[in-house]
Amino acid sequence: MNHPNRVKAAASAGRKAYGYYLSFPSPWVIEILGKLDFDFVFLDGEHGPFDLERLEELCRTAELYRVTTVARVPDIGASTILRYLDRGVMGILGPHVSTAEDARQLVRACRFAPEGMRSFGGNRGTAYNALIPDKSAFLREANAQMLVIALLEDRAAVDNLDAILAVPGIDMYSIGPNDLAQSLGFPGEPDHPAVVKVMDEITGRVHAAGKLMQADVMEGPWVSEMLLEAGRRSLP
Repeated sequence: MNHPNRVKAAASAGRKAYGYYLSFPSPWVIEILGKLDFDFVFLDGEHGPFDLERLEELCRTAELYRVTTVARVPDIGASTILRYLDRGVMGILGPHVSTAEDARQLVRACRFAPEGMRSFGGNRGTAYNALIPDKSAFLREANAQMLVIALLEDRAAVDNLDAILAVPGIDMYSIGPNDLAQSLGFPGEPDHPAVVKVMDEITGRVHAAGKLMQADVMEGPWVSEMLLEAGRRSLP
């Protein structure tokens, strides 16, 4: 189903998209927060317990409130990403993009031809392949609304960054501080000066190439942090 991607719309308008990050599958959280005008909900499918049936329920709930779903997937394999897209997810954060080939693989999995090679099936992410008057136009619009984010979190990504940035079809880039710190030899120290220096270098090179970082556009807390903060305020 092709719905307006509110994160891409915000990026095009030069403004921030506001949302929240969810590490556990709860349509009730999305429904409650649907009373507020959030642009997106981010689902951590790499580390969180998101099965496909619940993932589809989350997407359906988000769409009721015009909230764009963006998901971090477990890996950048085409079959993995396709299962998320077929549920209705409209943005993919691909982990451990460390080479230009990784970046190309991510784009191929997320976009239909000619921009990629996403498979078309009869699921809710493709309107159940039913009553689509112009399928070519449908695929073009799906590509236009798809948000593709490359997660840079390995030493190799720094070495290969110029080649990664040259791959077309990626809308934004992000940094995984904890895995990057581990890759650089500072496990558990994402705030180490050496790690911060590399993260600043990545951000500077992305911006110098005329590209966007995820943090330039997407802003919001983790739901777990929201719950903890509410809990602290309730304590004597």
